[in-house]
Amino acid sequence: MPPRMTPDKHPMPTQDPEVRATNFLEVATGYTEDMAVEEAERCLHCPTMPCVNGCPVHIHIPDFIEKVKERDFEGAYKIISLSSSLPAVCGRVCPQESQCECLCIRGKGAVPKKDEKGAIVKGENGKPVMVKSEAVGIGRLERFVADYHLAHATEKPAKPAFNGHKVAVIGSGPSGLTCAGDLAKLGFKVTVFEALHVAGGVLVYGIPEFRLPKSIVQKEVENLKALDVDIETNVVIGRTLTVDELFEEGYEAVYIGSGAGLPKFMNIPGEGLKGVLSANEFLTRINLMKAYTDHSDTPVNHSKKVAVIGGGNVAMDAARSAKRLGGDVTIVYRRTREELPARAEEVEHAMEEGIKFAFLTNPTRINGDDKGNVTSITCVKMELGEPDASGRRRPVEIPNSEFDMEMDEVIMSLGTSPNPLIKSTTSGLETQRWGGIIADEDTGKTSRDHVYAGGDAVTGAATVILAMGAGKKAAAAISKELLGE
Repeated sequence: MPPRMTPDKHPMPTQDPEVRATNFLEVATGYTEDMAVEEAERCLHCPTMPCVNGCPVHIHIPDFIEKVKERDFEGAYKIISLSSSLPAVCGRVCPQESQCECLCIRGKGAVPKKDEKGAIVKGENGKPVMVKSEAVGIGRLERFVADYHLAHATEKPAKPAFNGHKVAVIGSGPSGLTCAGDLAKLGFKVTVFEALHVAGGVLVYGIPEFRLPKSIVQKEVENLKALDVDIETNVVIGRTLTVDELFEEGYEAVYIGSGAGLPKFMNIPGEGLKGVLSANEFLTRINLMKAYTDHSDTPVNHSKKVAVIGGGNVAMDAARSAKRLGGDVTIVYRRTREELPARAEEVEHAMEEGIKFAFLTNPTRINGDDKGNVTSITCVKMELGEPDASGRRRPVEIPNSEFDMEMDEVIMSLGTSPNPLIKSTTSGLETQRWGGIIADEDTGKTSRDHVYAGGDAVTGAATVILAMGAGKKAAAAISKELLGE
């Protein structure tokens, strides 16, 4: 069947913005079978498969999409699962627009414009009018396939034969789960050690329910347990056990995928006031502890006027969560919309839900009352100067531009760094000055023999799929070391 020459990808059905801004249910409701097939039919099935090169875990994208075209959805899932241990997660939170879809040939070309009746529109010269084509909705199709499998699968994955080797994985976030899954499929006995009481890492404490339902994460975790992966929660490596003690217990290699949970602040006056908190704490209470419910043990304030400082995906998540708690929310960002590092889709969803944006604005002080509560923030206006080390134009303060914004809560979303606990209790483990573990980019090998690391513990806060890619590379290197292959 020739590919459909529709310029735009099939829209993703979503909750109405006014409705979803009042609940924590998933915003996107997913493709139907017919929608998925229609979108799959847009794929050109390029022989060079550039989209695969854009995927950090190298999913065979054209092959799984071909199965969707044939309505062989389980066949599509089998192809995806050869490369990814968390397809239902990736289909929801990966920045496909800057990875696989960025390289999609369909998104780089143009197709004839058609009228409402499907006839090709022609110009004055008699030739078809061409319009830019969007990339195939790869992420949306991956989500559909994974959800279909989770809803319809009756068989659990077969447990591979034990190969005689034990590996410990520290952290049950996307990097740790990926490493554990890949090793388990090769017959390794893997134990994952998680500091929190629930497995999933940033997938459960950092990403809100309306973007990634926790039931989806737990289903993916159960799939790994079916491969005989043991997950031990409430174990803080560096306190409960050390890396050295893991080796003493018979583990032959250790993978550190403990993430980056240490929040950063601006170090401006007033950060100690009541009503100032990190996005990490705010989201952990909401996502992990269900602080938005009536009977939470770790409630958060339902503040009236909330400022979120930052412009990444975490800032969008915090702002949209505060909105659902009834707040009038403003994202304060020192650059322009064009420089926002958050996914375009998340920014659009935030704007649709009524989140305000104060661009080219930077806080210099947080003000409070005599009881120590936040009352406002003092900001300055900025303008963009020359590019900085990141390649983005550096924001420069405009003199005499101070003004106040009335607020009763300020959420800092300025990034995170790795917790120093593992570093401080593991001799011979070299780290960056800012705390990231030094590891080989291709293998995850660290300065300590038989210790590997990847994900945010190495790079600092990054994307789910990059963390998964690091876990995948480390699993391959560990297997090569222990099996000699």
